[in-house]
Amino acid sequence: MGQVTVRVGGYTHPVSCEDGQEGHLIALAADVDRRVSSIRAMGGQFGESRLLLLAALLLADEIHDLRVELSRARSGMGGAAPADPALAERLGRVAERIEGIAASLERP
Repeated sequence: MGQVTVRVGGYTHPVSCEDGQEGHLIALAADVDRRVSSIRAMGGQFGESRLLLLAALLLADEIHDLRVELSRARSGMGGAAPADPALAERLGRVAERIEGIAASLERP
């Protein structure tokens, strides 16, 4: 089992992951950190848990949008352009990975 220490919102967090996934986990944490930074830039004083909640909500909103887009692509309602099965499959895999990561973060 791999372990990395990531920095999000100015705080360090040790996180376990599957061997070989360390770089991926670091990149994910950097994405969350960018969102936390953008929330801070909006102003207001937030504690760490509030910042992480708001960043999680931003990510959940993006996942929702991807699911809607994936659903439309699978049903052929992707808009003016014909549905791209390869894109729909890739979006499905991305959504599944994000859901898996979110589930693992919810575990104590």
